[in-house]
Amino acid sequence: MLPLEFVVIGEPVSHQSHNKALRRHWQARVREAAEAVWPKETAPSELDCLLIVTYYYGANPVLLDNDNLVKPIQDALNGLAYRDDSQVTDTMIRRTRQDQPFRFTGLLVARALQNGEEFVYVRVEEAPDHGIPL
Repeated sequence: MLPLEFVVIGEPVSHQSHNKALRRHWQARVREAAEAVWPKETAPSELDCLLIVTYYYGANPVLLDNDNLVKPIQDALNGLAYRDDSQVTDTMIRRTRQDQPFRFTGLLVARALQNGEEFVYVRVEEAPDHGIPL
């Protein structure tokens, strides 16, 4: 039942982190946040998906490449938002400082920003029409 949208409070962990326990803990937190808003008994989507991830950071961000930011999140959503992460045909990844003005269309990110902690916003939706060139 797409779209799926949630936030995970705290610093993200890189896919290439040498601390496997920390990476597994991060993925579990992502999964728990997604499960909290995913309707119970709802099957994973069979559609191709767009995965949107924004890391909202403060003065000292975790330094990681965008692809290493998204991979643990993408893996954590396997079997929940989508059957398999091979269905993610499109990704939008952004790192954004929290100390700038924002315009919002929804309250989810606004509420998370009020907390003052770093967080990651995640949205999964049906992939755009690939018949339309970028």
